[in-house]
Amino acid sequence: MIVYSDLDGTMVGPRGCFFRAADRSVTLEPARALATYLGAGHTLVLVSGRTRAQLQEAALIFGADGFVAELGALVAWESGRRVESLPAGSPATDDLVADLLAEFAGRLEHHAPWHVGHEVDVMLRGSVPDPEVREWLQRKGFGHLELRDNGVLPPQRETGLSVEGPVHVYHLLPAEVSKGAAVAWDLARRGLDPSEAVAVGDSASDLVMAAAVGRFFLVANGAEHAGELPANATVTDGPLGAGWAQAVTWATR
Repeated sequence: MIVYSDLDGTMVGPRGCFFRAADRSVTLEPARALATYLGAGHTLVLVSGRTRAQLQEAALIFGADGFVAELGALVAWESGRRVESLPAGSPATDDLVADLLAEFAGRLEHHAPWHVGHEVDVMLRGSVPDPEVREWLQRKGFGHLELRDNGVLPPQRETGLSVEGPVHVYHLLPAEVSKGAAVAWDLARRGLDPSEAVAVGDSASDLVMAAAVGRFFLVANGAEHAGELPANATVTDGPLGAGWAQAVTWATR
């Protein structure tokens, strides 16, 4: 069995800690599930909006065979020693990003400091309607780009924005890039059938993995913002690491 797992808001809890539950209490439940899963000889692949360098380190820490970085732009295996850039259209230019931030001032900004080091996508945060952004990109001649929603920030996170309600993390990237396409590519490279794969996530950008795998688990904290679920998707009983442990335990059987 192979598990493709999102990191932030899914596998790791508050402040990116693997040992913190949703209420910030210390928990060993995810670690126990991971140890049992890896001990049974199964494979873990991290799938994230994080950069190559960030995931290289995380893969070593969590015993993952490889990773999918920048929402599907890069795929790595053999403990991250081999990396392939998947074909995609032209990324956003610096001038376009500057114009986009000016157009949606107060509603969109760089997701600092995590936006640094990205090779293909641009990492942003804010609260903007998708149709409005798509229409603006079309007018600017960049209709091949999408502003992909990758989940929401904790309410207490400080930003420079002037928005009400949840602050979303976005990735501006070519439409051809997706976690689902990267997972499908990696499964084909490994010679595995989708029925041998499970994916876990917390956002709309994770749900696209469902079409590439046999079973998808959405951790409970992502259910409110994920939209309609595909037929092979299940919402876990618990949020964050508790839900992740439930999915990995199912995959271990």
